[in-house]
Amino acid sequence: MKTYIALLRGINVSGQKKIKMVDLKTMFENLGFTSVTTYIQSGNIVFKSDKEDIDFLGHRIKERILETFGYDVPVLVLTPKTLKSIHQKNPFSKRIMSGEIEEKKMYFTLLGSAPETINPETCIATSSDGEEFVITKNVVYFFAANGYGKTKLNNNFFEKKLKCSATTRNLKTLIKLLEISKSNS
Repeated sequence: MKTYIALLRGINVSGQKKIKMVDLKTMFENLGFTSVTTYIQSGNIVFKSDKEDIDFLGHRIKERILETFGYDVPVLVLTPKTLKSIHQKNPFSKRIMSGEIEEKKMYFTLLGSAPETINPETCIATSSDGEEFVITKNVVYFFAANGYGKTKLNNNFFEKKLKCSATTRNLKTLIKLLEISKSNS
């Protein structure tokens, strides 16, 4: 059995697509997954499966959410190794460690597929003072000095500009998911 992390996009946000974590956990267990652990209400699930195809797992979870709860929810499944690599490659890490930028304002927009095009200039025009980002093939590293709630460079923006599905998590959530996946191994 391998450990995986499923990230659901857009559940329990502003009263939309409400799913109780206990019900989500039961749904995962009914799919045959084990060691299912949820983290906060925004759709973060660590689980084990004997399947090794993450695209298959994501598709199956997406189908079952639609069947069980009636919501069409994008699902991104990652291995702990992939998430750890994303965390380690954060180009803002040194500045966070030095205190130059605030840890709580660091975000990761995880991409469901490699962007069709990467043109940072189209995003720079929309950014505000204090916002910085680095776009890679699987994540947008994003520092929002004024907070994520005030930025125009949100998840929907990056999906539209990069022409791929995405889901965003803050640094605290990313670290917690890595801790949970490590204890699940």
